[in-house]
Amino acid sequence: MAPSLLDLAPVVPVVVIEDASDAVPLARALVAGGLPAIEVTLRTPVALDAIRAIAGEVPEAVVGAGTVLTPEQVKESVAAGARFLVSPGWTDVLLEAMRASGVPFLPGVSTTSEVVALLERGVREMKFFPAQAAGGTAYLRSLAGPLPQARFCPTGGIGPANAAEYLSLPNVGCVGGTWMIPDDAVAARDWGRIEELARAAAGLRAL
Repeated sequence: MAPSLLDLAPVVPVVVIEDASDAVPLARALVAGGLPAIEVTLRTPVALDAIRAIAGEVPEAVVGAGTVLTPEQVKESVAAGARFLVSPGWTDVLLEAMRASGVPFLPGVSTTSEVVALLERGVREMKFFPAQAAGGTAYLRSLAGPLPQARFCPTGGIGPANAAEYLSLPNVGCVGGTWMIPDDAVAARDWGRIEELARAAAGLRAL
């Protein structure tokens, strides 16, 4: 059985790429630092080109598409080479499209009812978003008792100060974040600094 997306690394970098030429060196820096699962959000016009470039030139990366909102985006992302899909929320239409894509997916939830609805539909792995605003570690800890079968990748408001607390929870497999790809480092194309930050993030599981 293939390893779960939630078990590839303790942190999934959530990447917003403005310049497609940054995609490959950024992905190589993250992989070198120990973070192979990379979520490229569909928030910029070059996102699909970035996914295509990473999929084609950085085979050791597991590149996925984030902020997936429509069935059309599901198809475009998989066609570009995305190996997983992440959405900030879900509907039955979007869920069926992601299920039909053949790649792992993390539909977004922020309430107990949404978690129960996904469990009812056979989905056990989900994104918890926006994590801090929706109740943070206290909320997730409360879900672990009645809903132990649900596992989460919390994203939103997570950084080096609180990531370890999230990762210590029994129902959290990994967290998503942007702190290892600061805007100034990307602007300066300081891939060495990004690799160092990625390595520190990858070490969180051992703490």
